[in-house]
Amino acid sequence: MRIGILGGTGPAGKALAARLASVGYEVVIGSRSKYRAMETVDQLLEREWPDRHLPITAGDNKLAADTDVVVIATPWDGATQTAASVRDNLRGKVVMSMANALTRIGREFQPLVPPRGSVAASVQAAVPECMVSAAFHHVPAKELGNLNEPIESDVLICSDHRSAVDLTSEIVGKVPNMRPLNAGELAMATPIESFTAVLLQLNVHYKTRVAVKLTGIPESEPEPARSSKADGAASAPAAAPPAKPAKAGKDAAPA
Repeated sequence: MRIGILGGTGPAGKALAARLASVGYEVVIGSRSKYRAMETVDQLLEREWPDRHLPITAGDNKLAADTDVVVIATPWDGATQTAASVRDNLRGKVVMSMANALTRIGREFQPLVPPRGSVAASVQAAVPECMVSAAFHHVPAKELGNLNEPIESDVLICSDHRSAVDLTSEIVGKVPNMRPLNAGELAMATPIESFTAVLLQLNVHYKTRVAVKLTGIPESEPEPARSSKADGAASAPAAAPPAKPAKAGKDAAPA
């Protein structure tokens, strides 16, 4: 499987490229400038991991989007524009969004709310022909890119498309000690992205790099809850059945 990473020259994209390549995926690092992407690949292959023989190549974002699966690793405010610029290459594909809309005010990180509620939802709206999943938001980039050490983290995944959740989970699950968790539909990207501000604040306070690891979830689930929406191009949700009239008395909904 070939995985393209748009905006893969930044810390998160470069780290993810190295980690995915280390478990056998062919990775194409993309950038607006193919020369910048080439510099990043040279850094990974020749200076950081010369003995690893990682299957990583470089190209512009259009070339990186011409792969089986696409990851958008640009800064949050460029994610939608980047996706729209390669819209034809993303049709029918699973597109993973890993950007977080955050800002730093003084010593505190604070979440921002994009027009659609999350970066992932904004990408889905910009390219409705693709199947967006939100993933990899809470994995620290430095640890992700250090191939000499395993990284232990749960990865919360949400999407409106069943196949996007399944394929993203397959990719995450191939990385040792990383556990994919189905967090529901794409609407859950709003709190998932926002929670990254809390993790960054913990990093500052405790001078560390934290990752998410949840307890109480069995390692083998019988069948996780699935999105109710059909695969393929994003579509409007089905109309909900008419609500039953509320009964008077204690069963009535509060005002």
